[in-house]
Amino acid sequence: MANKTIGIMQPYFFPYIGYWQLMNAVDEYVVYDDVNFIKGGWINRNRILSDSEPLYINVQLSKASPNKKINEIDIFDDPRLEKKLYMTLQRCYKNAPYYKEAYPVLERILSKMNGNLAKFLFSSIQEICDYLDIHTKLILSSELEKDTSLVAEAKVIDIVKRLSGDRYLNAIGGQELYSKEHFADNGLELRFLKTDGIVYKQYDNAFVPGLSIIDVMMFNSKDRIQELLNQYELV
Repeated sequence: MANKTIGIMQPYFFPYIGYWQLMNAVDEYVVYDDVNFIKGGWINRNRILSDSEPLYINVQLSKASPNKKINEIDIFDDPRLEKKLYMTLQRCYKNAPYYKEAYPVLERILSKMNGNLAKFLFSSIQEICDYLDIHTKLILSSELEKDTSLVAEAKVIDIVKRLSGDRYLNAIGGQELYSKEHFADNGLELRFLKTDGIVYKQYDNAFVPGLSIIDVMMFNSKDRIQELLNQYELV
């Protein structure tokens, strides 16, 4: 039986529910803000529901580059872009059943959409954790003392050990990156979280899976989201 479980993920822009399941399932969650930015990933974009189809929303960045770490990138500060995003969310979700509860949270988050990207994303994660009643301890990777010469799996193992963890929980996609044997050699258990088939009512449309947590918040009560957070299996 594990005594302390650690999760580590990059900060994403309103990520899908699996991200929050992972965060809710661990004791401490490291927001990996001092790794290189990935273009075309989920760090500064996600998808919401628009007229029964997925629609991308994003954070406009200033001089973003894969040669920069996430916490070295700034947001392109333009109030017009912020206003456009508000209007898109209103248009897409004003008739959703939990719009009145969820929208003020999003509005509060988006009002801080400026300055450093990593700080904004970390703040948004904290706000949504408060709304979803996720009480996991959040840690910024850049504030951790660690061996910066290490990379990939060795770096993750180092972080877990420094936090006195004995189990590392990763998203299911990590099966291609991490070896249970390597973790076991370091006295650590490695497990992967696989989200069960989550389906909920989205207006009267055919269900579109894998959208941003925004969509989950708009169509589900907080109590129902608590249930959805536990719809996974560990492999």
